Parts: sequence; C-alpha cells; structure tokens
Amino acid sequence: MKMRKCIYCKEYTFKEICQKCNRKTINPEPPKFSPQDKYGKWRRKLKLGE
Repeated sequence: MKMRKCIYCKEYTFKEICQKCNRKTINPEPPKFSPQDKYGKWRRKLKLGE
C-alpha cells in the first residue's frame, strides 16, 4: 500500500477517502521521469511563467 495525502486538511492516510474531512486523497509522489516526455518543454515553460 502507498501512503496518500489529503490536499484539503494535509493529513496522510492509506485510504482513498480522508477520515478527517471525507474528501478524496491523492498520491503525493511526483510522476516518473521519462526522457521521451513529449510535453516536458511546455510543462517547464508553464512552471517558469513564460
């Protein structure tokens, strides 16, 4: 099982639904890096605010 995080109350849990606020949790890990990333250039430009 992977640890999950609620983006509303910032609690960590193993469940799909947060026990504190009853909202959906997310996987806090970043996506894996791929050298063949088609959209990497655009994602970096968006992050830099260009």
